[in-house]
Order: sequence, then structure tokens, then C-alpha cells
Amino acid sequence: MHEVMEGHEAHGSEPWTLPVAVTLAILAVLVAMATLLGHRSSTEELLLQTQESDQWAFFQAKNIRLHEMQSFADVFAIVTPQDKEKAETLREKYLKEAERYEKEKDEISDKAKELKAEREVVARRGNRFDLAEVILEIALIICSLTLLTKNKLFWFAGMLVGLFGFLTAASAFLVH
Repeated sequence: MHEVMEGHEAHGSEPWTLPVAVTLAILAVLVAMATLLGHRSSTEELLLQTQESDQWAFFQAKNIRLHEMQSFADVFAIVTPQDKEKAETLREKYLKEAERYEKEKDEISDKAKELKAEREVVARRGNRFDLAEVILEIALIICSLTLLTKNKLFWFAGMLVGLFGFLTAASAFLVH
């Protein structure tokens, strides 16, 4: 029990040590949160990039099919078939298919562009979280200098930098 009292007396001579320690703990939690959110954003960005690539591959496949259908229709337009009625029916079928592929291709392109826009937003959000992480780590270091130098100026500066880091992280949620 006597040892515990001595520990308190040692801290009692510097009453600001406990608030600095609490500030360091809060900053450490904020760093962890910014890091986690930054990693989540990076993962989401990669997933969106993969989905976007898949859409463009699907677009290309539809585009190839579109050109095949148009080529078949063109061939039926220039050759002299034995059964003109059947050839015209097939030509119309290929033209309808080409029209359908053109429409689907446009829809796929729009979806890919939406995914790209969403990915860019997530990337900007992730950049904010990463920046906030760095700023909060700097604040943590500045605050810890208070305990080494016993100069409260470092504590106030660390809190100010920490507030800036917190606001940077919070601003990530406003990115659209």
C-alpha cells in the first residue's frame, strides 16, 4: 500500500501528467480508427476497381458480338441467296440482335462509368483517412514530448495537431 502512495505522490508533483496520458490514449485510439478506416477504404477501392474492370470486359464481349451480328447481316445483304425470303428473315434476326447488343453495350458502359466514379470517391476518402492517420501520429509524438521535456507547450501543440487530424478524418465522410 505504501508503494502505491509513493507512486501517487510522484505524479502528484506534476498534476498535468495524467491529462497528458489521457490525451495520448485518446490520440492512440483516433490513430487506430483512422488506420482502420483507411484500410477499409483501400479494400473497397480495390473491389470497385475489379468490378469496373469486369464491366469493361463484359462491354468488350458485347461489342464483339455486336460486330459479328452486323457482319452477318451485311453478308446476307450482299450475297444472292437461293431462298431470298429466308435470307431476309435471317438478316432481320441478325439486325435485331445487333440492336439488342448495342443497347446492352451502352448500359454496361454506363454501369462501368458509375463504378469508376464511385471508386474515385472512395479513393479520395481513403486518402483523407491516410492523411489523418499521419497527422494524428505526429500529434501523438508531439504530446509524448511533454512527458520527456515537462514542457506543457508540447501538450497544447499536440492537442491542436490532434484536433486537425480528427477534423481531417471527419472530413472524409463529407467527400462525395
